[in-house]
Amino acid sequence: MKRTLKDLKVKLFADGADKKGMLDLNANPLIQGLTTNPTLMRKAGISDFEAFARDILQTITVKPLSLEVFSDEFSEMKRQGLKINGWGKNVYVKIPITNSRGESSLPLIQDLAAQGVKLNVTALLTVEQVKGVAAALNPKVPAVVSVFAGRIADTGVDPVGIMNESKKILAGLPQAELLWASVREVLNIFQSNDCGCHIVTVPHDILAKAQKMTGMDLTALSLDTVKMFAADATAAGFKL
Repeated sequence: MKRTLKDLKVKLFADGADKKGMLDLNANPLIQGLTTNPTLMRKAGISDFEAFARDILQTITVKPLSLEVFSDEFSEMKRQGLKINGWGKNVYVKIPITNSRGESSLPLIQDLAAQGVKLNVTALLTVEQVKGVAAALNPKVPAVVSVFAGRIADTGVDPVGIMNESKKILAGLPQAELLWASVREVLNIFQSNDCGCHIVTVPHDILAKAQKMTGMDLTALSLDTVKMFAADATAAGFKL
């Protein structure tokens, strides 16, 4: 049975830092939210974090937008998080599960959640980390728990079991949503849907591929592939 993006129950979020791409995807009814991070922002050539964020928030005013703190010190993470939180009602503050020294962010997560800050806790890869976050969140405040399923898969481990277990852990927190992060291919979008994740965040290029190729007839795609090989062989001028 062919499935399309419109058939999904999981919410599609766009992951990127290209301004035009973000604004175009914000206008797309298939996209229900947007995320970014310091790595994506650096690749996009952004040097002024606040100016960039405030600029896109002039247009992205309704759909959730996750913006990540960039300090490695918890006191400064807290200051940045509270400041970012004030930029819009649709803003989620991204907090990594640890700092770069491996020190737990759970006390900070608990502090910010208690103050009513909507959080996107990011870079989780283990069930134990999800348990810790679940215990730290405020059950009355919306939150996103981002498990990097793609990075789990990169190690040779099927992430679906971890995502299923994570969903059970978060079941007692009605305001918390499980997010499948680090999508590597279009199939991952459907995997996230099938295991009951609330959100999947997808890079702009994979979203474009998904919109183009999802539901394509495989026989027709096979023929397109053969035509590509034939055209490239001709263009290369190969002879035997």
